[in-house]
Amino acid sequence: MARSLLKTSSMSLGTKLLHQTGMALYNTSHGFHEEKVKKVLQQFPGGTIDLQKEENGIGILTLNNPNKRNAFSGVMMLQLLEKVIELENWTEGKGLIVRGAKNTFCSGSDLNAVKALGTPEDGVALCMFMQNTLTRLMRLPLISVALVQGWALGGGAEFITACDFRLMTPGSEIRFVHKEMGIIPSWGGATRLAEIIGRRQALKVLSGALKMDSKQALNLGMVDEVLQSSDETESLGEALEWLKQFTEGPTEVIRALKKAVSSGKELSFQEALQTERDLLGTLWGGPANQEAIARRGKFCK
Repeated sequence: MARSLLKTSSMSLGTKLLHQTGMALYNTSHGFHEEKVKKVLQQFPGGTIDLQKEENGIGILTLNNPNKRNAFSGVMMLQLLEKVIELENWTEGKGLIVRGAKNTFCSGSDLNAVKALGTPEDGVALCMFMQNTLTRLMRLPLISVALVQGWALGGGAEFITACDFRLMTPGSEIRFVHKEMGIIPSWGGATRLAEIIGRRQALKVLSGALKMDSKQALNLGMVDEVLQSSDETESLGEALEWLKQFTEGPTEVIRALKKAVSSGKELSFQEALQTERDLLGTLWGGPANQEAIARRGKFCK
């Protein structure tokens, strides 16, 4: 019955945009020409974005440019988009950890690329490219965790705001250094930061270019937990164990939960309720639902 009702239900444009895989914020109607930006970014090599997909549905995305504290080169920005697209098509996935190689998260953008992209038009084009990519990452039906080891500076600090949760190791630091570079966050970091810690605290963090250690970040609500170990391997193990509590269960249920919460964040109240209804229709009476009812029935006898 639920499925028959869904066939006749209407879906708003906002809901369609949110749940259409690969839908970007900006396109040619906004003056954004993705292929042109890609050609420019290809001129700045260095580093890689590595993705490991485990059989248990957990992905590990690693920013790998340790010689430059994992700063984003142009090629890494392109590879990040490629990995996000791969994750959009990973139907078995339900969780994601984002980390940096060699015990450092990310120090922002490679200055070689920043210096070469010197005009306002270049800056805005790069802004739209990275906002597109990180918004798509944020909308993935995977529960995501940023594992902050060492420094998360500038663009690195912005990146972690695109994840659902943030964990820090002792001795790590988060800092939005944009003011000292004569700019503001441009990868969506200011908008997401205000949502995470509130407008007043976000203004303090950004305008003061505050250095947040793990204790300060925890007190502000910037991170969800401080891990025990600073060791690269051990802290990854802790992060995986921490994420496990939220990803245990049927993949289709975890993915639907993430979609429902994303809808509540981005859509109007009515649209979010309609999306919740539509997602329920994909689960009610399904295998996970039937198995749960059967298990409950055994205990009730």
